[in-house]
Amino acid sequence: MSDCLFCKIAEKKISAKIVYEDDRCVAFDDINPQAPVHALVIPKKHMVSVAELSEADAGLLGHLMTVCATVARQKGLADSGHRLVVNTGSDGGQTVFHLHLHLLGGRPMEWPPG
Repeated sequence: MSDCLFCKIAEKKISAKIVYEDDRCVAFDDINPQAPVHALVIPKKHMVSVAELSEADAGLLGHLMTVCATVARQKGLADSGHRLVVNTGSDGGQTVFHLHLHLLGGRPMEWPPG
């Protein structure tokens, strides 16, 4: 999608601090971190949100989760723990309408989150 911020990052049209990349996804540090470690993991394929996914997307979603685990280990969060957040729709807090997983860590997380 030509006007999508995250598509532009995936296509290297906008710079970001990339921490992981493969043929299906890219992970980069959030420019407005909400924790000492805050990375975003996105599919390269434009997908608006979890709300539009189908069973056919299960493989990609599993891959995104394993990439989150890889990035968590890379960032030193494997032992202390971390939180994964997926916001869906405006009421869910989604502000960029390209599916993305927030990987947060480096401090204790509170509950409830919001």
